[in-house]
Amino acid sequence: MTNLKNLCAAILLWAAATIGVPSFAQSQFSPSILVNEGVITEFEIAQRQRFLSLFNAPGSGRQSVIETLIDERLREQAIAEAGLELTQESLDAGMSEFAARVNLEVEEFKTLLAENGIAPETFESFVSVGVAWRDYVSARFGGRVQVNEDEVDQALGTTSADTTIRVLVSEIIIPAPEDRAQEVEDIARQIATTTSEAEFSDYAREYSATATRDEGGRLPWQSLSNLPPVLRPLLLGLAPGEVTDPLNIPNAVALFQLRGIEETGAPTREYAAIDYAAYYIPGGRTPAGLAAAEEVRARVDVCDDLYGVAQGQPPETLERGSKPPSEIPTDVALELSKLDAGESSVALTRSNGQTLMFLMLCGRTAAANEDVAREDVVASLRTSRLNALADSFLERLRADARITFQ
Repeated sequence: MTNLKNLCAAILLWAAATIGVPSFAQSQFSPSILVNEGVITEFEIAQRQRFLSLFNAPGSGRQSVIETLIDERLREQAIAEAGLELTQESLDAGMSEFAARVNLEVEEFKTLLAENGIAPETFESFVSVGVAWRDYVSARFGGRVQVNEDEVDQALGTTSADTTIRVLVSEIIIPAPEDRAQEVEDIARQIATTTSEAEFSDYAREYSATATRDEGGRLPWQSLSNLPPVLRPLLLGLAPGEVTDPLNIPNAVALFQLRGIEETGAPTREYAAIDYAAYYIPGGRTPAGLAAAEEVRARVDVCDDLYGVAQGQPPETLERGSKPPSEIPTDVALELSKLDAGESSVALTRSNGQTLMFLMLCGRTAAANEDVAREDVVASLRTSRLNALADSFLERLRADARITFQ
């Protein structure tokens, strides 16, 4: 029984790869359907129905089987027109691969089918067209399919879940050099008592050093999972309008006001690693420092470009790494949450405000994909695109075909 269940799953996987059952011993049976010059017999239809029904696989109804066999005959004809021939070695490998999915040898698998009234030749034909079609699709469309690094990065950064929590937040980041530490603390404690969005925005315009100060510190809707781990529970503990307690970050104090929260059906993302780069510029947020940062921004499109900018400078001038979100400093994680790959921020400083940080997001890796090799992602994307091209090609073949029911 276990083998039968496993075989059902294997059939579904094989069917997903568009492998079909071509006719065999056609001269022994009357034609039921003509597809161009190809023949589908009643015996084939009955065999396919028996094959699918035996393992409770979907699509075992007569009409579904007929539609599938028509498509498969079109595949056969395209393969023959291209002059492709399947070697015995490839056929044997394909049969072994399929039988191994249910932990059987090829002969054991054929015996199992024969015991249930399914001819062994059906299995051989099933595999031969499938393997030949796969080779044909690769040869015909393989040159059209290109996968670039950005697409791999995007795929690695994607995962899914049923729901996600989005938050609408306003921020205030107040620089706190040592000589103003007490003053900034007093201001921050005063801001933390407000429950007015308008008042919080006024404070942001007056005190905040971030790029959002002109918008009153208002940030757009964003997924809670994008924010620094330390900030998530603080926001979930607020009611709309309330403000977090002052949060100490390097060289500054941060406050956040919750303006809205909602649960959606959109996919959420939990990240295993964030890849980012930090290039350090002397002068802090002085006009000279900010001008130097703009020059850097004009020269870079991706993180790797920063290596050229930092060439010949001390190694500590540029930091590049991939870290779990929990290991990223809170202020850095907050700025990264606002960025897409290739975007940058100059909101942060180091060395008590004397050094400006040019921060750039390189990419994110979803938790579900942290153990996935890049070459596996490339192969998956290629296969998906090849299948899409093959499906479109098959639709065109069917539209041009002469299909006659006897």
